[in-house]
Amino acid sequence: MSDSYSIRLLKNISDVSAESWNACLEDDHPFVRYEFLNALEQSGSATAEAGWQPQHLILEEDSKIVGAAPMYLKGHSQGEYVFDHSWAHAYEQAGGRYYPKLQLSVPFSPVTGTRFLSPPHEDQRKRKMLLAKAAQEVAVKYGVSSAHITFLPEADLPVLEECGYLIRTGEQFHWVNNNYDTFDDFLDQLSSRKRKAIKKERRVANAEDIQIEILKGSEIKAEHWDIFFEFYLDTGSRKWGTPYLTRAFFTLISETMAESVLLFMVKQEGRYIAGALNLVSDECLYGRYWGCLEDHRFLHFETCYYRAIDYAIEHGIDRVEAGAQGPHKLARGYLPTKTYSAHWMQDPGFHKAVGDFLVAETKEMDAELSYLEGLSPFKRSE
Repeated sequence: MSDSYSIRLLKNISDVSAESWNACLEDDHPFVRYEFLNALEQSGSATAEAGWQPQHLILEEDSKIVGAAPMYLKGHSQGEYVFDHSWAHAYEQAGGRYYPKLQLSVPFSPVTGTRFLSPPHEDQRKRKMLLAKAAQEVAVKYGVSSAHITFLPEADLPVLEECGYLIRTGEQFHWVNNNYDTFDDFLDQLSSRKRKAIKKERRVANAEDIQIEILKGSEIKAEHWDIFFEFYLDTGSRKWGTPYLTRAFFTLISETMAESVLLFMVKQEGRYIAGALNLVSDECLYGRYWGCLEDHRFLHFETCYYRAIDYAIEHGIDRVEAGAQGPHKLARGYLPTKTYSAHWMQDPGFHKAVGDFLVAETKEMDAELSYLEGLSPFKRSE
């Protein structure tokens, strides 16, 4: 470490204050806030026992915290949404040991945002580079195979490339608010066929005495979380076997960052049957978890996609990010968007092999994104 900068590791984010961690943020992105990360740890959702052992990086200058990075020592690849299972298998087949590894990310959250927290400053780029290099140094010190940084903003890629990380691209589907005044304004920009399809889906979803409550902050009570957790457990057990989050997590975020929490709860005949959890910032609505106890046609699309668009338009929010994957979102106005991750392997031969793989994968991803862009539901410009 150079000049007056130094790095230290945190075994728990609670070893620093919320004020000192949040002072490193560039914006109000909710997923890298102290409150969110601490809720994951305090609730038992992201802990060593769960395979997410906190090893957060803290950058200090003259004993003052000027940078941070959420980092975990991991013994598996679950809850990351950037899939490296084939790399692990290949390395182990070659006689290497892939796990444990270092993961710089927000657990269970495929949401793009800086992983190198540093407020605007003439040394900001340098500070981010020091954090990126520190992750490599920790990997060497611990003797682990690799360091992975997932869901990075494009603006941070040059720093990572300069530090020797390999860049990987992926895709998500995001809705962009082009200064719409109403949902109908958005629909007017779609082709006739797509517009009619969305109107039909909304009509069907809202039939049968369906009501959707929009709850934010202090409006969300313990009884809402109790029933939503039932939805979460049901969907989680069907999708990935063991749900990642504990019931306590939802209480903690509700208590510590209520202004960022938005819950859509679906009622039929006075009984809650489904719900969707979102987090919001000034610029983005992030759709995170959906759950239901009954199947209703198009209700998932209505609750997670269309109501999110409605809310974004009404509140002047720039975009909606509705989670990982899902080409079915394209027909509903969510357009393909590149995502980025960065990877560094301690073994030079393995690093080169992964780099060669990524060259081919990136070409395939670019071709897929180009194809998907051609399927846009929006009207063609003359």
